[in-house]
Amino acid sequence: MTATDVPEFDDWDPSVASSSVALFSGDAGGLPFEQRRCLIRILKERYLSKDAHPDLWEVLVRNEDVLRSRLNDLFLTLHVDRESEVAYKRQAVPDESQKRFPTLLHDTAYTREETVLLVYLRERLQRDRAAGADTVLVDLEELVERVAEFRPADMTDLAAESKRANNAVEALKKSGVLLATTEAERFTVSPVLDSLLPLPRLKELLDWLRTESGGTPPPRESQYSDAGLGEFDE
Repeated sequence: MTATDVPEFDDWDPSVASSSVALFSGDAGGLPFEQRRCLIRILKERYLSKDAHPDLWEVLVRNEDVLRSRLNDLFLTLHVDRESEVAYKRQAVPDESQKRFPTLLHDTAYTREETVLLVYLRERLQRDRAAGADTVLVDLEELVERVAEFRPADMTDLAAESKRANNAVEALKKSGVLLATTEAERFTVSPVLDSLLPLPRLKELLDWLRTESGGTPPPRESQYSDAGLGEFDE
């Protein structure tokens, strides 16, 4: 049997999976199957939401302390937003700022185009929900147009600019901020943005966008980073 022949966790028989804490020969782990499955999902994915994985969300809520402890062993912290019903990991920060923990996650700042879209999407979430919307939908065309509004004055290569805008959309799809719908060019805005981009941070980025000149990105220390939604380093 090859690795591709082995069923994923989602395909396992729950009665077999819950029959014993030990799941393989020599297994010294102390977590039952469902807790391990939830932990793996948190580690592999950018975030865990009740909407996408209601069963794992219930496991997380019931076992938050033990899952937090396992993540802390890896110098990661667990953030659970019960209002938005999302949870995600972040790299732990030492109390002494001059030191750094070993890291598992990428720490890559978003591009100018991605930052523009993050701000726009966070504003849309806030505005549409205030109007009573349960789900916020956006179209590819409006996202590309939004990026174009912040095009540097000296930008003459419009084809390259359009490509960067589309790449920014793809990046936010990959990170789970934009979720696919049945229409190829329409997306649902994930509620994870409520937690990852709180209003004070939104204001900071808005101020930068309003004063930006020449397409110069903000300093790295003030750029929005995806370390909280990161994947494992290769």
